[in-house]
Amino acid sequence: MADEIKLHKPWMVAVWPGMGHVAISAGYYLMAKLGMHMVAEFQAEELFDVEYVEVKRGLIRTGRLPRSRFFAWHDPEERHDLIVFIGEAQPPRGKLAFCRRLIEFAKEMGVERVFTFASMATQMHPSHESRTFGAATDQTTLDELTQLELTMLDDGHISGLNGVLLGVAAEAGLPGTCLLGEMPQIFAQLPFPKAALGVLEVFSTIAKIQLDLTELAEQAVDVEQRLGELLNLSEHAIESPHQESSAEEEAFLGPDGPDESEEETVTADDRKRIEHLFEESTRDRSKAYELKRELDRLGIYAEYEDRFLDLFKR
Repeated sequence: MADEIKLHKPWMVAVWPGMGHVAISAGYYLMAKLGMHMVAEFQAEELFDVEYVEVKRGLIRTGRLPRSRFFAWHDPEERHDLIVFIGEAQPPRGKLAFCRRLIEFAKEMGVERVFTFASMATQMHPSHESRTFGAATDQTTLDELTQLELTMLDDGHISGLNGVLLGVAAEAGLPGTCLLGEMPQIFAQLPFPKAALGVLEVFSTIAKIQLDLTELAEQAVDVEQRLGELLNLSEHAIESPHQESSAEEEAFLGPDGPDESEEETVTADDRKRIEHLFEESTRDRSKAYELKRELDRLGIYAEYEDRFLDLFKR
């Protein structure tokens, strides 16, 4: 399959779901705004297992194995094409074997440089600037990151495939870079688009690509405001521990935290808007990120996932 994919000096970005949805959000945004198309699916079923089954209206449905796909963009300036590898999940076992196979496939496609995106949880306040940290597999790449005035990850470790893949890339002679977006540790389980925004700002500078980040910047402002309100409510609750929660706080938090109420009813108007966004995205792939956001907000992305990714077929 790799022999059939004709790319010019490609770079590869690999992302998986993780803390703050930083990497996966940046990957989907890059894929949508550059109008990428799917070029291959990565096969590694033997390293995964089905961890659960889905229940819909009392009926059990067999779970499916996570999928991993490659999406490509041809650089009109002919400097280097881009490949975005999006994995639905990291394998619970065989991470090293997975990465070696992935790098081998990447080299067959002619990949010359590998990037991974990740998150860095700190004590930052949601309203503060989100720094982008960097780490590299070689001194030349490290010097490039230093010139961009990033905060270097001097010591520590990068867990999961975000790190393991770069170690394997280095072994294979491919330069590797990890860009980590800073996010508040207290909100580690919630999406934090400001970190994804920072990562993409740095990546687009390194790759010398024009990337419209307006939509992601607007989303970052919205989330920042909501998390700020949540912090204010929490601080108020600490100061008045014997006061019952106000109706305003309950409405914001919901029974299980912010935006985590019981299964939300998807209305006919919601479905109509989804169909409209699909139509727009079919004509213009850059609209696909708005569609993805709406599917995530309604909690129905899994229901539409195959159809969504079909938008990126040739």
